[in-house]
Amino acid sequence: MTVVGAQGLPGRPDMRSGRVVVLGATGFVGRHVGAALEAAGHQVLAVARRPVKTPPSWHFHPMDLVNDGPAALTQLIEAERPVAVVNAAGEVWSRSAGDMRQSNQLLVDRLLAALGATTQRPRLVHLGSVHEYSPQATGVALAEDSPTHPTTAYGRSKLDVTRAVLRSTEEGLTQAVVLRLSNVVGAGTPPASLLGRVAQQLLAASGSDAPAVVRVSPLRSSRDFVDAKDVSEAVVAAMRSARAVGRVVNIGSGTSQHVRAMVDLLIATSGRAARLVEGTGGTVRPVTDTDWMGVDVSAARELLGWSPRRTPQDMVRDLWEAAADNAE
Repeated sequence: MTVVGAQGLPGRPDMRSGRVVVLGATGFVGRHVGAALEAAGHQVLAVARRPVKTPPSWHFHPMDLVNDGPAALTQLIEAERPVAVVNAAGEVWSRSAGDMRQSNQLLVDRLLAALGATTQRPRLVHLGSVHEYSPQATGVALAEDSPTHPTTAYGRSKLDVTRAVLRSTEEGLTQAVVLRLSNVVGAGTPPASLLGRVAQQLLAASGSDAPAVVRVSPLRSSRDFVDAKDVSEAVVAAMRSARAVGRVVNIGSGTSQHVRAMVDLLIATSGRAARLVEGTGGTVRPVTDTDWMGVDVSAARELLGWSPRRTPQDMVRDLWEAAADNAE
């Protein structure tokens, strides 16, 4: 049963208004996507496995898509007639290949089956990952035509899903856009991530006069970090762009930041004295070309009319303020 907050928008739904189903709406990226959709004039129908507090203006529908099967989602879409579905659900960097298969691949199998059985064709915006690409050489930015031979189980599971989504559009079963996201940072960044772990260690040391001891893995790599708010705006743009249907579009900041600089920035933003300790785990891993990642976002500018607007300072500030508020 859908829990209703505010009433739907008047008039006939279109791609600039209307209801949008957000799968994984209570997760890190899903919450930002829902906020951006609402700000853009859409009504949010949040779908997640467990009831979690959401804004009162959102509608919430509890659903375990993997276990409930595609019929449940088909029925919801037929009843609610959304203009779009955003898939922000899935497993991130699980140690278990089985968990990743169930939460990423099986979930999308169910999603595509559900969409294929509906009498309408809402736009599908699927959130993929730049980890679907092969590692690139230092200074060579990832473009949409870069080789896709991922070296991790996570990357392989996400690539399989992207291929299935694109195939469904080729077969006329969906109208889908795949956004391959770089490393997303902002309010609600998960504690399992590097910056999330640093924030938690800084908070755990509060109340002590001694500097916080922040333990991290060796900080050798450079990555493309993108603000969660920028990502959510890209989702809204992808939902509205007819030119992006059937395409993969990279979403990142367009620059590569050294992870040490990001950690240092977070510590400085916290205003707390800290001592950084890098652990090697008993081995020293040589620096290789896989330690650099940058993303070319020119296709996003062309197809979506989107460009990243926020800085590392913005995303780190949002991360810290939200983490500190939650701790209080």
